[in-house]
Amino acid sequence: MKTPALGSILFGSADPARLHAWYLAALRPEHFGDGFIDFGGVRVLFEARDDVAPAAAEPGRVIFNFHVEDARATAAHLDGLGVTWLVEVERREAGLFGTLVDPDGNYLQIIELSREYLAAARR
Repeated sequence: MKTPALGSILFGSADPARLHAWYLAALRPEHFGDGFIDFGGVRVLFEARDDVAPAAAEPGRVIFNFHVEDARATAAHLDGLGVTWLVEVERREAGLFGTLVDPDGNYLQIIELSREYLAAARR
């Protein structure tokens, strides 16, 4: 059996329009107007659901990792939008990492992996 591919993620939200607009402004991904936002081949859809609270009850349960070319420039852009940082961009063994909170309280990280880490991972 062929390994299934992760094609999309559905974010349940009490205010999907707000969340959709926030992700467009925050991460500036490709968007084709069909409701989905494409993040490097994984499509994300924000959908109204009546079985979710307005804020994530356990925001650390799933953390969305967005790999970026320049974490500091991305952080500066996000600061301009007034985001809430859980952990500001910091150097870790594998590169630069920062964790922020979206309007629904979900955690997401921006990650800039170091050349050294990427070289070692290819071995």
